Amino acid sequence: MRIIGGLHQRRIIRPPAGLPVRPTTDKAKEALFNVLQNVFDFDGIRVLDLFAGTGSISFEFASRGAAEVVAVENNLRCLRFMRQVKEQLALENLVCLKADVFRFLKHCHPAFDIVFADPPYDMENIKQLPDAIFSQKLLAENGWLIIEHSSAIVFDNHPKFVRKRNYSMVHFSFFE
Repeated sequence: MRIIGGLHQRRIIRPPAGLPVRPTTDKAKEALFNVLQNVFDFDGIRVLDLFAGTGSISFEFASRGAAEVVAVENNLRCLRFMRQVKEQLALENLVCLKADVFRFLKHCHPAFDIVFADPPYDMENIKQLPDAIFSQKLLAENGWLIIEHSSAIVFDNHPKFVRKRNYSMVHFSFFE
């Protein structure tokens, strides 16, 4: 896994073996950030990364100068790894929290410019994520929700759905 842009561009990060994650591929991450950098000025934005896993997306936003990146992960081993990398790279703009995402969403109140969610592809209630986020008003004005998912999941009929991008086996659905 590597950081593609920003202060830590080209930095390779090696997560420990055996973490229960499926990191976003570098190709898909690069394509996603190409889309995002054409819409957002990363300096000063607030980002929420749900199901953060190895922290790949969080590290990318933090490296690119986001004012605050909140990474939420329930797995303690993943969280320890993210905190270790945060310290090594001195990412003061990154906050790593251990929490169940759906419980966290019920108590989270600040608005974020970007909410990124990469839930397990086989998670039963993945289709409830957009409503859980929009019901809590977690997006700032002109903010985006992006959900990474498999081809088996379709969000096209959700009222806030805007577009989908596919990069091989990785699918991103965008909501506004």
